[in-house]
Amino acid sequence: MLRNFNLNLNIWPPSNPRALIRLGLGVLIAANLIAGYFVIRPIGGSPDELRQQVIEMRIQIHQQQGALDRMRQLAEKIKTGRGEGEDFTAKYFLPRRTAYSTIMDDLNQAANEAKINPRETATDIVAIDGSETLDMMRITINFDGSYADVIHFINLIDKSNRMLIMESLNASPQQGGTRLNVQMKLDTFVVEGGSST
Repeated sequence: MLRNFNLNLNIWPPSNPRALIRLGLGVLIAANLIAGYFVIRPIGGSPDELRQQVIEMRIQIHQQQGALDRMRQLAEKIKTGRGEGEDFTAKYFLPRRTAYSTIMDDLNQAANEAKINPRETATDIVAIDGSETLDMMRITINFDGSYADVIHFINLIDKSNRMLIMESLNASPQQGGTRLNVQMKLDTFVVEGGSST
């Protein structure tokens, strides 16, 4: 004989204790399913995924620390280079206001020591492309002296505390003598507002 099942799905509000128990069991089953899901797939990842993330983060931290150390070393080298560049400029580049007199004093002193006879001298200041503070001073000096005196003069210029670049040297013998007529072109650098040393 077939029983007639009456599935009364009207569970809310519970009308009898059985309905209340069913509702409680349904809530517990749903809570267990949700809890089971979070056991299998925890929030933030499984322990293996979390370990892998920790390893990756440590690698990234190590790489970033290495990059930071390299940047610090580079910044220190730039600072050192800037300081050395300023020292070089202060030592070898003459201030524009006193460059002419300083160079002429040095050349006259070297000429007296080498026993050569200086004659006319010309100077010209040329701007250096790409620099707002540096210029090049070109010096053309004419003098006469013996071969040994000219060599001595060149050695004195070479050992000078100034940065003098010899661009050219033309020597021709004087008629009927052992002396040479010499034209020498020198270059040096001058800086706006530099300190005289």
